[in-house]
Amino acid sequence: MVSRIDRKQVVETALRLLNEVGLEGLTLRRIAKELDVQAPALYWHFKNKQELLDEMATEIFRRMTAPLVTDGPETIDLGETWQDALLINCRLLRRELLSYRDGGKVFSGTRMTDESYALPLDNFLGRLTARGFSPAEAAQAWWTAYNFTIGLVIEEQSVHPVPGHPEHRDPAYDLGNRERNLIERYPLAAMAGRQMFGDVERSFEAGLRTIVAGVEATVFGATS
Repeated sequence: MVSRIDRKQVVETALRLLNEVGLEGLTLRRIAKELDVQAPALYWHFKNKQELLDEMATEIFRRMTAPLVTDGPETIDLGETWQDALLINCRLLRRELLSYRDGGKVFSGTRMTDESYALPLDNFLGRLTARGFSPAEAAQAWWTAYNFTIGLVIEEQSVHPVPGHPEHRDPAYDLGNRERNLIERYPLAAMAGRQMFGDVERSFEAGLRTIVAGVEATVFGATS
């Protein structure tokens, strides 16, 4: 028996539904209903939800890195310096993950299902090694910046869960109430809330600058 739906249809439908129902609401049964098939038809392509999430993460990565590995009007230039390349890659990663509800959680902890990640990664690491990094130093620099970006996106999406609507804030993250509850006994903790959950764009860029400075100091012994 041959399935009348293909793997690509399942993944595209899952990514579209993700923005509607979030990761917890995304079930194989719901995807099957959207595709007008019985749930067992999905098992022809994916044994379980984790296999589907792995393929979803891989497709997100393909879409994100396509402008980095193809020539055309949408090609993204990674700049002249290794600092530019690191910053632009992290900004691109964050932007792509924020375009999907729970995109950070979907991407975190999943496994790539093919080698489509290898070319953009190899190109990026090559930029760093061409500028004096050892292969190990280049990999560590990216791994550090990558994990910071993923972690921040997960936190950001817990506060602002609706893609494309940063003004929508989960009521649980009321900074005013948080400050009023903490200010008398824990003034520094009260102040930290706005630093961490207020202007996320500023916080992200500040974190990236800290990482770049740390990488520079570690690899080249820079102090500024």
